[in-house]
Amino acid sequence: MTFANVGTLGTVPGKRDELVAHLTWRSDVLGSIGCLAYEVGVDDGHPDTVYVIELWVSEAAHRDSLALPEVQAAIAAARPLLSGEFGGLRFDVVGSPLRD
Repeated sequence: MTFANVGTLGTVPGKRDELVAHLTWRSDVLGSIGCLAYEVGVDDGHPDTVYVIELWVSEAAHRDSLALPEVQAAIAAARPLLSGEFGGLRFDVVGSPLRD
C-alpha cells in the first residue's frame, strides 16, 4: 500500500528559496529506496513555509530512508534553514482515479 507524508516546513525568515533549492537537488537515491514522488511547493502568501508531498511504496520504506547516510547528510544540511515549525499528516493511500 502506498504511504503519503504531507508536510510543512517553517523556514528561517528569508531562507525559503534556499531550502527549496536544497530539497529539489537531484537525488537518485530516493527513487532507489522506494520514494515514488517527492514534490516541493511554495505559497507566496506564506513566505516562510515550504510544502512537501512524499509518496512511498510503504511506511517502512520511508522510515528506513531516514537512517541512510545520504538522507542524514541532507537533513543536517537543511537544519540551519529551518525555524522549527513543522506541520503535516501521514496516511495510507487507498486509491486514485489516475491508476489501478
